[in-house]
Amino acid sequence: MGSKLLNKDIQSYINANLNTDLHTLLLKKSPFPEVSMQEIVQQIKGKQVAERKFPFLLKEGIIFPPQLNLEQSSSEKTALYKSGILKGSTFIDLTSGFGIDAYYLSQNFDHITLVEQNTELLEIVEHNWNTLGRQARFINKKLEDFLNRNQEHFDVIYLDPARRDQQKNKVFLLEDLSPDILEIQEKLRSVSNQVVIKLSPLIDLKYLVSVLPGISRMDIIALKNDVKEIVVFLSNENADGVICNCVNLESGETAFTFKFGEEEMAESEYAEPEKYIYIPNHSILKAGIFNLISQKFGLKKLHPNSHLYTSDIKNENFPGRILEMEAVDSKSIKKKGQFNIISKNYPLKPEEIKKKYSLKDGGDHYLIFTQSKKGKIILKSV
Repeated sequence: MGSKLLNKDIQSYINANLNTDLHTLLLKKSPFPEVSMQEIVQQIKGKQVAERKFPFLLKEGIIFPPQLNLEQSSSEKTALYKSGILKGSTFIDLTSGFGIDAYYLSQNFDHITLVEQNTELLEIVEHNWNTLGRQARFINKKLEDFLNRNQEHFDVIYLDPARRDQQKNKVFLLEDLSPDILEIQEKLRSVSNQVVIKLSPLIDLKYLVSVLPGISRMDIIALKNDVKEIVVFLSNENADGVICNCVNLESGETAFTFKFGEEEMAESEYAEPEKYIYIPNHSILKAGIFNLISQKFGLKKLHPNSHLYTSDIKNENFPGRILEMEAVDSKSIKKKGQFNIISKNYPLKPEEIKKKYSLKDGGDHYLIFTQSKKGKIILKSV
């Protein structure tokens, strides 16, 4: 399982090489006969990933799995968000992986079960949980085998299906995941009143609602404006529509909640740029609620396809970036100027714009290249 890696001298060597080039390190011979250099590098990679994704694991005695398991794990921030939603007596994670989600989601439960088919990975998780002082029942089985023999009922079932096929290509449709959600959904709902499924941020929300009955809630979770996951909640109770939450963690922005289908009934007003320009965060854009946002916040759209909004009075509660801007002529843009460049519904990409106008990237000022209903426009931050 890797207990040799916990040797103090080996751990000191790992910590001393956290900033060493790993390719160079792999070419060297391990100074410890009991462990390979590949095993040492795996631990260094694990600590590097943990620093940005799950710093709570940067403790003595923690063992890290291979790179792929680290990549597929949720971040500490998204797991912590989900832990604030779920509570009960019995919790089971049917695809525990490296156990980040399970560690946080299970904090409001009395009895915790982790199912994982990868023996080595489950041993690592069990070791780490013991090191952290957390108790659980660890079951080394395929999810399907466990469900076929299971006689228990759980308050919450959680699963994060594998999103790669046998050729390691990414897949998104529910029937292509492992396990096939559509195939096992009835079995899942027979042993729990609430099933929570983590899905790819690329999955289509309308597709989800059309193929998966019983959805009561969907959370679109972004972290620092990068959409990380779609979380679906299945309930056995008859829900009055699907509640959707757009969340942008670590942004200071308020979550935006709406009922699925509201967008079809919403309408936007249009206007040329006014004093303030609003750029929705990526969780809002993923939800596709372009008219609803306009209507709910009393904003006007610049163009049906630009997804930029405007007003003369600032609406501080908007879930996204708010900039005070003015329309400018392209001739007024000085060469070698430094700007954050945004291109929306415009023929040129930011890199092409930088090249055309000889601009540098960065700084405190913004240039937006977009279109209003009257045509192409350039907006500059005031």
